[in-house]
Amino acid sequence: MAALSDSSAGTQDVVWKKPLMVSEKALADIGAWALNIVSSVGIIMANKQVMSPKGYDFRFATSLTAFHFTLTALVGQATSSLSGRASSKSVPFRDLLWFSFVANSSIVCLNLSLMLNSVGFYQISKLSMIPVVCVLEWILHNKTYTREVKAAVVVVVIGVGICTVTDVHINLGGFVTASVAVLCSSLQQIYIGSFQSKYNVGSFELLSKTAPLQAASLLCLGPFVDYILNGRNILYYQFSWGSIMFIVLSCTLAVFCNISQYLCIGRFSAVTFQVLGHMKTVCVLILGWILFDSSLTVKNILGMIMAIVGMIVYSWAVEAGKKKAQSSSLASISLSKEASFSDEDVALLKSGFEPRSVN
Repeated sequence: MAALSDSSAGTQDVVWKKPLMVSEKALADIGAWALNIVSSVGIIMANKQVMSPKGYDFRFATSLTAFHFTLTALVGQATSSLSGRASSKSVPFRDLLWFSFVANSSIVCLNLSLMLNSVGFYQISKLSMIPVVCVLEWILHNKTYTREVKAAVVVVVIGVGICTVTDVHINLGGFVTASVAVLCSSLQQIYIGSFQSKYNVGSFELLSKTAPLQAASLLCLGPFVDYILNGRNILYYQFSWGSIMFIVLSCTLAVFCNISQYLCIGRFSAVTFQVLGHMKTVCVLILGWILFDSSLTVKNILGMIMAIVGMIVYSWAVEAGKKKAQSSSLASISLSKEASFSDEDVALLKSGFEPRSVN
């Protein structure tokens, strides 16, 4: 009886501890998304002040991104030094170099796409990242999606498209650049998740390994790209205390934005990051209307409502798919156990009827 009571107590511990673990994971998930949304929206607002002609007119987007990754790399190296490198996981340098090439190509091509294309086509190209990520994950990882998830993705894309896309003008150079930007951006986000799983490395640890390579290459490449984009040399820019303060603010927010991006993709998936990431677009439109007197039309409001509904349906569809997968796996496990027990029973019965030798 004592053993039975111990077993019952152990079962009660499991029953009481499981909801606690689930709630902690849910809080961590919400925290990661909140950090990403707040830091992303904050950095957009800070960059608008830094790069706008009405602000500090620092129109060196690639160089500014290089500053972002430089501070991120410094924070990563400092944290690694304080925590010790004994437990650091190894990631092949070839993979880190390829990742940096893909990520930097994404940054450069996105900036070129914004220069060569209309704002409307630029927004459409960014929206196309969701289906491109889905197709690439199907090709690279044989990942499939339910009809509910596909329908929710379509609703989100249409909703965000309604509230952001205005004029659309297409040219060959802009189309090619946008296509490369979408492909590289999608691959980058897929690699973030696959590297964490493949090499069993944490989000921040992976970021601390990739950021130095991105920072070094962008610091060398950035001034030339910015000169091609706007015909201005960063060496001749007149820095002021105000511009320096907002650049430092932008870099600080970028550290949190980069960390939260790796956290979110590591905890969820690249598709989920893209879908729920469009909540940032909705927040930017609302804050632009509140802080910068941007126009907010009925079309914008209807598009935002549609996008939010799509995000809610997507979250429900993903959770429903997870529960269905868990129930099917549990059912297969129980069936395998029943099969093994029946085999054991047959073996015992056979051994029981074996004839014994009589001396």
